[in-house]
Amino acid sequence: MVDYDDRLHRVYAAGRALEPSSLDAWMGALAAEVPAARPLSVLDLGSGIGRFTPALADTFGGPVYGVEPSARMREIATTTASHPNVTYLDGSAEAIPLPDASCDLALLFLSFHHFSDKVRALREVARVLRPGGVVLLRSQFSDRMPELHWYRYFPSARRVDAAMYLSLEEVRALAAEAGLVPAAEPRWVQAETPGTLRASYERVKHRAYSTFEHLPPDEIESGFSAFEQAAAADPDRELPPVPAALLVLNRP
Repeated sequence: MVDYDDRLHRVYAAGRALEPSSLDAWMGALAAEVPAARPLSVLDLGSGIGRFTPALADTFGGPVYGVEPSARMREIATTTASHPNVTYLDGSAEAIPLPDASCDLALLFLSFHHFSDKVRALREVARVLRPGGVVLLRSQFSDRMPELHWYRYFPSARRVDAAMYLSLEEVRALAAEAGLVPAAEPRWVQAETPGTLRASYERVKHRAYSTFEHLPPDEIESGFSAFEQAAAADPDRELPPVPAALLVLNRP
């Protein structure tokens, strides 16, 4: 289990910042998967430092509940990502501090792989959703891993990442076990672009991806040395965008 209260909370904002255009693109992609009625009450499960939480309130009306177990991440969210229709709550995926049938929509953005008991977590999500509610699960899948450009500098990074995620069919089976109806396939969203090689290096060097918590120190050191040299040699090279998987689960 990755401890975001240890190091990651200090670097997360710098290493995982979203461009306004990317945030707008994500909100458009999420809105396309839910009913048009507004306002919608939203659960942002694993809300971290609140990267998406205020935008969810602007997009869907709210109230929006950002549930996050890391005290340090939650503290940053309350001070840097406040919003009149957002409340940040201490809680876990397996024990969501909300009443039954209190939300219309749940966003799980790159948080599902951190849940210790995934079926229990999905049952909790189903519990707090109203009938007809929607879960938007942004995740990687071990059988459909993306080819991130920085994997080339860290030989075991792709394998480490794949080990953190389940396959698509495993996730669909867990969702069904929890009483949710999963889509047959994820939607592939092209909302974020890595930019130039130099910009990518400047972002990734903060090690704000949990991947780096599982890599040996010598691989991290040599990988960033090679990455920095490549960025210095060709700083303006534009990197290709990588589509992101978004799986929709419906609550009957």
